[in-house]
Amino acid sequence: MSPGDGWRRPIEIFIEAIALTIGALLPITNPFSTAPLFIALTSGFDNKERQRQALKGCIYAFWILAVFLLLGGAIIDFFRISVPGIRVAGGLIISAIGFRMLFPQAWSPGSSASDPQKGQVDISFTPLAMPSLAGPGSISVVLSAAAQIRSIRPEDWRTIYVAVILGMALTLTLCFLVLRVAGSMVRYLGPSGIDAMTRIFGFLLICIGMQFLLTGISDFFGIHHV
Repeated sequence: MSPGDGWRRPIEIFIEAIALTIGALLPITNPFSTAPLFIALTSGFDNKERQRQALKGCIYAFWILAVFLLLGGAIIDFFRISVPGIRVAGGLIISAIGFRMLFPQAWSPGSSASDPQKGQVDISFTPLAMPSLAGPGSISVVLSAAAQIRSIRPEDWRTIYVAVILGMALTLTLCFLVLRVAGSMVRYLGPSGIDAMTRIFGFLLICIGMQFLLTGISDFFGIHHV
């Protein structure tokens, strides 16, 4: 081993951990699939408020994932929560949001589409950060990473933890950039387009929520998918 190998090895591990984190999280957070939902939910916002909601949502998502990375094992053991339980809870939340989008009058009875307060709802934590960006799938990834880091590379676990956190930050930065660009689509869709998109994605969210629910139940009871 050359003298430079000892210095290069931690750097290689660090870069590899960042790349693996982004590669694992980005397809699950999938900001491109979240963008239409974000557009529908922020149709009543001005551009500045829309970007603020996107930034807050990505910051919330980062801290949710960071907490589960660092403390997820202790939290799950203390409350006796299983990953299937997280999936079922996420499915119920997604389904509830989907029903509100599909039937907007049932969401806010007695209010009209021109209600000035409609556009002032803070959607940054729910549903943007959780469960859209930091949902059951993303949480499962960081929980698995936390469980494996110390067992696979016990001597480098501090370096890898820092790399994973940096990878999560870069992933959520990419999500913010996608959502920021997506917000500019609102003026092209118009009120009728936004209403149609809201109802369509409400139905799709119900389907996704039901799938999360069924997957969580089947995982809990050990039912194998055919």
